Amino acid sequence: MLGIELTPEHELHRLVDLGVRAEEAGYDAVYSTCHYNNRDPWAFLSRLAAATDSVRLGPGVANPYETHPVTLASKVATLDETSDGRAVFGLGPGDPSTLANLGLEDERGLRPVLEAFKTAQKLWAGERVDHEGTFDAADAGLNYEPPQGAEIPVHVGGEGPHMCRMAAKHADGLLYNGSHPKDLAWAREQVDDGLEDRPDERGEFDLIAYAAVSVAEDEAAAREAARPPVAFIAAGAAPPVLKRHGIDPDAASEIGESVSAGEFSAAFERVTPAMIDAFCMAGTPEAVGERAAAVAEHADGLVVGSPLGPDIEAAVDLAAEAVGDHF
Repeated sequence: MLGIELTPEHELHRLVDLGVRAEEAGYDAVYSTCHYNNRDPWAFLSRLAAATDSVRLGPGVANPYETHPVTLASKVATLDETSDGRAVFGLGPGDPSTLANLGLEDERGLRPVLEAFKTAQKLWAGERVDHEGTFDAADAGLNYEPPQGAEIPVHVGGEGPHMCRMAAKHADGLLYNGSHPKDLAWAREQVDDGLEDRPDERGEFDLIAYAAVSVAEDEAAAREAARPPVAFIAAGAAPPVLKRHGIDPDAASEIGESVSAGEFSAAFERVTPAMIDAFCMAGTPEAVGERAAAVAEHADGLVVGSPLGPDIEAAVDLAAEAVGDHF
């Protein structure tokens, strides 16, 4: 599976054009990031559904705190209906830096994610739901049926060991926030542990590298464009991940503080070359292709994530050519 992430930091008409271009370039799925400080992802995905024919569409990833899980399930079902059965539900614990702005940093965890998508699956199957847990619902149901019903794929976004294992046991895929073969090798171990407890009736499971990619013919330009997403990734990286790549946790923490304060330029300037190497596939198409080949030894799919490259339109095509043969 080859997917691409499009961030609603651009005007919606440009995003739709990029999504159409991605479908023509051979991507299987388009995910839209979900951050309050960007444009609404559901508005973008709905417009893209009308402009495309085959590519799968979904949030990459939504979280169950900003929106009630029942409402979130209805949004995904509506997208499935609008796209004639092409929706995929990307759901995860959310970005800690931006959730802190909403007073939700203490809400993150595994249980809310699991309870949210299990509830969604019941609603998509036409059931009414009573729930008491990380959220409450009483006799909640949908008054319409999405085209795929309960078959809408659920892709859990996460990188902690428990989230990886939970996804392997309960979901259809794991969107693992990683661009380096070391991280995907570790993720594969966690997934394999979770798959031991996966019921056969749940079908196949995909470990998908949700990778920051910055590709251009100019290597220096590609690496410079990688600074913003690498800053967000470093800020939210768990201590074991930072240790795996030899990155100073205090340096990562300082980046997170700058992001939370809205001081983005300062955060981006703190990104080091080692952070770019660890958290992004950055460089020429040849370099990105070599990294993708190494990641493919451990992953079943790859999502080409932000920033894509200094020239986004060109990067959509360059990335597809660079990594498509491996996924």
